[in-house]
Amino acid sequence: MGDIHQTVSTRERTAELVALRESVEAGDAAGTERQRAKGKLTARERIQLLLDKGSFTAVETLRRHRASGFGLEAKRPHSDGVITGWGTVEGRTVFVYAHDFRIFGGALGEAHATKIHKIMDMALAAGAPLVSLNDGAGARIQEGVSALAGYGGIFQRNTAASGVIPQISVMLGPCAGGAAYSPALTDFVFMVRGTSQMFITGPDVVAAVTGEQVSQNGLGGADVHAEISGVAHFAYDDEETCLEEVRYLLSLLPGNNREAPPVEISEDPADRRSEALLELVPADGNRPYDMRRVIEEIVDDGQFIEVHERWATNVICALARLDGQVAGIVANQPMSMAGVLDIHASEKAARFVQLCDAFNIPLITLLDVPGFLPGADQEHGGIIRHGAKLLYAYCNATVPRIQLILRKAYGGAYIVMDSRSVGTDLSFAWPTNEIAVMGAEGAANVIFRKRIAESDDPDATRAAMVKEYKAELMHPYYAAERGLVDDVIDPAETRAILGRGLRMLRTKHAELPARKHGNPPQ
Repeated sequence: MGDIHQTVSTRERTAELVALRESVEAGDAAGTERQRAKGKLTARERIQLLLDKGSFTAVETLRRHRASGFGLEAKRPHSDGVITGWGTVEGRTVFVYAHDFRIFGGALGEAHATKIHKIMDMALAAGAPLVSLNDGAGARIQEGVSALAGYGGIFQRNTAASGVIPQISVMLGPCAGGAAYSPALTDFVFMVRGTSQMFITGPDVVAAVTGEQVSQNGLGGADVHAEISGVAHFAYDDEETCLEEVRYLLSLLPGNNREAPPVEISEDPADRRSEALLELVPADGNRPYDMRRVIEEIVDDGQFIEVHERWATNVICALARLDGQVAGIVANQPMSMAGVLDIHASEKAARFVQLCDAFNIPLITLLDVPGFLPGADQEHGGIIRHGAKLLYAYCNATVPRIQLILRKAYGGAYIVMDSRSVGTDLSFAWPTNEIAVMGAEGAANVIFRKRIAESDDPDATRAAMVKEYKAELMHPYYAAERGLVDDVIDPAETRAILGRGLRMLRTKHAELPARKHGNPPQ
């Protein structure tokens, strides 16, 4: 009589596993078509675009939720709506999690959250960047408060990893309610026009509470957050371009705060002269020019990635390489509001300085600033408090810092933009520099007010006093004579001089006083 128990071979079990994995990876065909109809890729397709080909290793692919009620017990798909794992970008390890909108609309439940917690813990332990590909409908309402607790665990880990590993959030679909806070805690937020939105309360709630009618994109679309709110650092027209730019950004960042950014030697000569700089920047301080052109002339191969390009456009924050070494560039933009500093520009530059300092990225500050923006709205909005954020960030930064003054550098804005007095390591100036408490016209009106008022020809007297003030206190060598500028340089030699300075400062070591943490202005 034969054995009633049939033994299943290892080969058969393996075949079952392969079939199961293939089914899980393929996902729901109808759900895939729904993604396609919205112009969106699937979670796995996004991961394939982000990571080097064939490098992805998934974690907890077969995880399923254990919740019951509201029909959940009858629907327990593998992965539970989020794909987690690690791979490489240009050969360097990167951790990733991607919401799968085909499963529960990418909504977060307890098992879903636990998978994310695990991959975040792994990224922090390994000291490697974490990229989240967000396309989810928020908390899984059927699981109640357990879902909310899952968000809390994500936020706690975002905060623990802040300044330790780079964290990048890529918005590829909706992100509403509490889910929006995790991207806000990360270092960079990418969005795709038309398909990604972020808001705390959606259009229906806004309409019910305020009566205001607004679309999802009008409330929290990519352009809104890239231009108005400043929530998004980058916005692109399609997912492919967006993910390619994420890869480029990762190539400029270290794996963690204990490493230096990767060096990539360029064929662009380190000592290259740039005669174009003699023409790009007008000597007349009232004539605008595009600071981006100056940056292109200075950095390797003219390549840089601008952070918050369309928000607070009066200041530029960019990452680039100079002599192969990654550097963060903060620069006034005379093409926008004459390069003046205001509330948003101060906030934008302050956070960028903090980011560079956290990840060992040297700072180059390019000045052409007429001061802080005057006005009741700025004062009432807290320009003192917000301007102090930038001042605090520079004073607190221990990375190599180089200041370059192209033209105007007036008043408090000169001090705040990494002046010698707040700790810059090297300060250079072009022969077109004007470093002063304020512009000559304003200064003359204050100093010589009585003489001008009593003059038979006030206009002629004012013009003479302006000329005298410029000759005495605003000539190109005034600051250099007092040691506030290390040297006045030929603009054409800017690239070579900045490169030599960065090479010298590469071994800089500075320590802050022992403390739990500072208390920066908010």
